[in-house]
Amino acid sequence: MTKIAVTEMEYDKAEAVFSSAEGLECLPAPAVEDELSEAVRSAGIKYVIVGVQKYTGALYEALPKGGVIARFGVGHDSVDKARATEAGVLCANTPNVLNDSVAEYTLALMMAAVRWIPSLAKDAKVGVWMPRVGLELRTKTLTVIGCGPIGCHVGRMAAFGFGMRVVGCEIRDVDLGYLGFDEVHKEFAPAVKDADVISLHLPSIPQTRHFLNAERFAQIPKRAWLINTARGAIVDEAALYDALAEGKLAGAALDVFENEPYAPVAIDKDLRTLRNVIMTPHMASSTQESCDRMAERAMANIRLATERKYGEMDLLNPDVLAAL
Repeated sequence: MTKIAVTEMEYDKAEAVFSSAEGLECLPAPAVEDELSEAVRSAGIKYVIVGVQKYTGALYEALPKGGVIARFGVGHDSVDKARATEAGVLCANTPNVLNDSVAEYTLALMMAAVRWIPSLAKDAKVGVWMPRVGLELRTKTLTVIGCGPIGCHVGRMAAFGFGMRVVGCEIRDVDLGYLGFDEVHKEFAPAVKDADVISLHLPSIPQTRHFLNAERFAQIPKRAWLINTARGAIVDEAALYDALAEGKLAGAALDVFENEPYAPVAIDKDLRTLRNVIMTPHMASSTQESCDRMAERAMANIRLATERKYGEMDLLNPDVLAAL
């Protein structure tokens, strides 16, 4: 049996899939790097499936050459691909299997935001009966920043489901076939100039760190809501706080943050203190269906590695193959 260490939170999300995997023994393991590394060494484990915890050093030393770090998800900014390549460790993720879950959750946050659902529900439970006037989404403009698979899916759902006008902003030089989009721009300012809602779908890479900063917030209409189900690092949270507190943005619905669990980037800029902020704990991809698919895809990548079918893997660091 091939042993795989699966960080505990990810194991629990898809326990039925992991516990019944044919030919694989999936073992729950700590997510903290030092503890995970010790578990890997003591059990002679070559393959791990991990969540969003950042891994910076010990894990790459603990895994043997030809080992695999499989991300349970699509984002992989928490894995040091260069360090893994140097150690001869393959890295993989699970693209596309969570597109539906994240897109649906993005639309759910959008609806909750424009109809003030979280704050109204909280008030009603404590006897405050004060309806607020919301907005219809039909005919409103949604700007999708980052038109990859999830961004395009969100755009299609908004256009064909809600009758929204959808504008894209794609910073890469690619043509993705933007079905349902009314316009697609390469520059931020023209993409957001008429936006009622802005949804972020950029990866977290050095080039996108604090992509949404004070300068770009100033280009957004005051009526617009910001939705972020991508990565926290692409937003300058201090600048976001200022824009929200000063009425330069209608509100923000956020599932991801620079620090997780959430901690403010500055003591005087705590997003939790603002009434026009909706916060959830990085759960857009957490449906049972997507968790099961992520588990299956992560294990499939490991099986391919054991068979040396590297070209069929969702390989993030192909340069490692030169060392294998």
